[in-house]
Amino acid sequence: MKAVPQDVLEELGAQIILGNTYHLYLRPGHELVRSMGGLHRFMSWERALLTDSGGFQVFSLSDLRKITEEGVSFRSHLDGSSHLFTPERSIEIQMALGADIIMAFDECTEYPADRGRARASMEMTLRWAKRSKDYFEAHKNEVPWPENKSGRTQALLGIVQGGMYPDLRKECAERLLELDFPGYAIGGLSVGEPREKTLEIIGETLEVLPKDKPRYVMGVGYPDEITRYALIGVDMMDCVLPTRAARHGLLFTSEGRMNIKNVRYAQDQNPPDLKCRCKVCSRYSRAYLRHLYVAGEALAGVLNTVHNLAYYLDTMRAVRHAIKLGDLSGILSGPVFMA
Repeated sequence: MKAVPQDVLEELGAQIILGNTYHLYLRPGHELVRSMGGLHRFMSWERALLTDSGGFQVFSLSDLRKITEEGVSFRSHLDGSSHLFTPERSIEIQMALGADIIMAFDECTEYPADRGRARASMEMTLRWAKRSKDYFEAHKNEVPWPENKSGRTQALLGIVQGGMYPDLRKECAERLLELDFPGYAIGGLSVGEPREKTLEIIGETLEVLPKDKPRYVMGVGYPDEITRYALIGVDMMDCVLPTRAARHGLLFTSEGRMNIKNVRYAQDQNPPDLKCRCKVCSRYSRAYLRHLYVAGEALAGVLNTVHNLAYYLDTMRAVRHAIKLGDLSGILSGPVFMA
């Protein structure tokens, strides 16, 4: 959540924020956050928090890390210092950060990966999932944050891996169910595979995951994608896309994607999205937003981010409303988001 203060997120109706375990571990450090009362108090956010395990971040450090049965040794991208993430260490850090939902440590399978590699990665993830849960169960009744007056507790979710092989995904999900997590995530997607394959893997995996527990797809996606995933049974999704795209001048609108830095918006007095009621669209023109971006003003990232967040949150509100009404036709016939 770069460029937007917490009070604006509350105004937009955001209910949960994801905290990045890898980055918080390196800076400012989980022990400092713990001593400050946990991440909720440190960042002044009383609504829900979720932390990832750090597995995806160390996966992305392909030239700076080494994977063994014990865990992942890596060098910091900040100063080159050496570190080790094990399942136990990841859970220890997340418990210190104090998020409401925390994730088991997993190995994210690269794409493409042959079947042997995908199975080996899946087996590692399953072994790490058990170690994560064992450590969590042994320490969950400890209060890691001083003055925990809110009485907050944490829930640990397991992560399904298995590459782009539906049968491996199903096997991983079935074996994770034996560990009886309170919710399950589908990880290792949006790593370069075709969008059609992403949808296939999600659909196949959902067949195994219980409908009475949260089902979370990690690292997705564009508005049309998250809409479709929600309608086939996904409960939770996360993605840096709305904020990262905003900082690069890409806006999501009811008419499709808008590259606000294009010269054709230089004298356009219309709001970014004629159908949007967010504070940005209610006040500012496309021409002004383009000027801010081209001029390199920090405000460009702020306003673009507020609009994109409003659009994403409105999208999910529309999905929830359609599900309650039992009429998904309007959602499925929405705009096609083409580059």
